[in-house]
Amino acid sequence: MTPEESNRSLSAIQIDALREVGNIGAGNAAIALSQMVDKKVDLSVPKAILLPLVGVPDLVGGPETTVAGVYLNIAGDCSGSILLLLEKESATLLAGLMVPGELDKSGEIGVVKRSALQETGGILSGAYLSALGQLTGLFFKPSVPGFAMDMAGAIIDYVLVDLGATEDQVLVVETDFMVSGIKILGHLILFPDLGTLATILERLGVPFE
Repeated sequence: MTPEESNRSLSAIQIDALREVGNIGAGNAAIALSQMVDKKVDLSVPKAILLPLVGVPDLVGGPETTVAGVYLNIAGDCSGSILLLLEKESATLLAGLMVPGELDKSGEIGVVKRSALQETGGILSGAYLSALGQLTGLFFKPSVPGFAMDMAGAIIDYVLVDLGATEDQVLVVETDFMVSGIKILGHLILFPDLGTLATILERLGVPFE
């Protein structure tokens, strides 16, 4: 992809194609999450947007907002990274569903619940990548997920340092999960390496013109 292409907005057709990937991925993720918590999981229609890197922290209230992040590298036919961002309240609620019980006395999410969030983030990210692979015919191999609870700006900075040279825009798929009446908002963010987004859109039949 050329610099001019990477700065372009997605067309309505491209957004629809990526939203369809999000629909299938979120559906797969809802089934997996339902099995993990043994509760019914409903989800909203995902939103798909292309966003400048500098705008990512604003998704969760700004760079100083504390969030939970689950991060995976992607290898295979296309490379990059994927990050699941959960606002602290959503992360706390999800952790409570995964591992019932009280929070630590410090008010923080304990080691066991962090591990559960890490596992859940890996499953949700994997569900999206699986859907993307099914629709594009591309092979995506995710790494073992890493977990951090930190300010959004610090997590994004870590991802960018780890990635090196990338596109200057990221693909964000946002969806709400309702688990037994509890709303959990997640932001799944794809950090594509140079050319990856163009390859994905071309395989989806909606290439950059």
